[in-house]
Amino acid sequence: MKTAIIGAGAAGCFCANVLKRLRPDSQIDVYESGQKPLQKVAITGGGRCNLTNSFAEVRSMNQVYPRGYNLMKRLLKRFDQRATMQWFEEEGVRLVTQDDQCVFPQSQDAMEIVTTLLRGMQGVRIYTNQRVREISPCNEHSYRISTDSRSEVYDNVVVTTGGSPKASGLDFLSELALEMVPPVPSLFTFNIGEEGGKDPITTLMGVVVKHAEVRLPGTNYNADGPLLITHWGMSGPAILRLSSHAARWLADKGYQATLSVNWMGDMNEEEVRTLLQKRMNEQPKKQIGTVHLLTQRLWNHLLNKIELSPERRCAEVGSKQLNKLVATLCNDTYRITGQSRYKEEFVTCGGVSLTNIDPNTLECKQHRGVYFAGEVLDVDAVTGGFNLQAAWTMGYIAAQGILRDCKGF
Repeated sequence: MKTAIIGAGAAGCFCANVLKRLRPDSQIDVYESGQKPLQKVAITGGGRCNLTNSFAEVRSMNQVYPRGYNLMKRLLKRFDQRATMQWFEEEGVRLVTQDDQCVFPQSQDAMEIVTTLLRGMQGVRIYTNQRVREISPCNEHSYRISTDSRSEVYDNVVVTTGGSPKASGLDFLSELALEMVPPVPSLFTFNIGEEGGKDPITTLMGVVVKHAEVRLPGTNYNADGPLLITHWGMSGPAILRLSSHAARWLADKGYQATLSVNWMGDMNEEEVRTLLQKRMNEQPKKQIGTVHLLTQRLWNHLLNKIELSPERRCAEVGSKQLNKLVATLCNDTYRITGQSRYKEEFVTCGGVSLTNIDPNTLECKQHRGVYFAGEVLDVDAVTGGFNLQAAWTMGYIAAQGILRDCKGF
């Protein structure tokens, strides 16, 4: 059995591990366009590698997989986060689950994950700096892989090239005549501006609100979680989740849209008004700037935004000003003027349409022996370890599909 894996990322290397463990006599060649395998894994999670999530706070799969949630729901029944954790632990990696349910190696070192995966690939040939130019069907069940310097025929091909920000990045699949979904960025932060430049809120860079709700007015897109104010706009889990769910909508809008922020999280205006009024009644002689429901800097910024002096005494704040403050706390609007890449963790939605594959094996319906795994498919997730979990799961399922089709297994 000869198998080519295109892409030495998480899905490709995990697939190679599973294949080599169960069929040590098989020939497995991995083609990687970059200089090293697992380059993205080495930097994910800020270099700590958020390799999965406990899923303890996941109510439904579409909450964390905006695209491909039905497929992931099916595949996770066969290889889920518990199986992932068990696999790495059996390889000697001690894991820790944080309060936010993100799972990291106890060492907090992504290179431990990289080393573990590469150790399991002994005997696998890895060709780096080898961009695959074409996959050509030779007959019913063999394919020629061509790079600038190599050309070889394989029984099976697993495509795990990850997400490509441009449709042209998947041109090597053109001979297969697949249905494609145009790729667009996902999992990004927002540039926030106003007429003539940045929004004044960017002067608060570094301020974190532990629980905010964000939404795109006029749509059903919303998210919650920690929010970080940056020198270019807004970031943090709440923004990243919103960008993930609304990735294609925002792309269609040219990343020009209105953002609504509820700085009070899941509290509504009536609840905020009651809380604020109580605080003010208890301290009528104190300045409104000292009765802050948020961090002092953000609180003063919002007061100045509605032209309410932080030095105004609570007893002097009229009902109109109170209503304006409450409305701003619960529905503060900003102008999105663009998107910025989140650190080095580039994620795209789009790619190979799920209509091309058998959802049970990830094998291509039109070309037996060709499999797809990972972000090359139109599957992507919010931040928190879910994208890597999809890679491990799909790498495992593709390997199992190949092994089932091989005689003697």
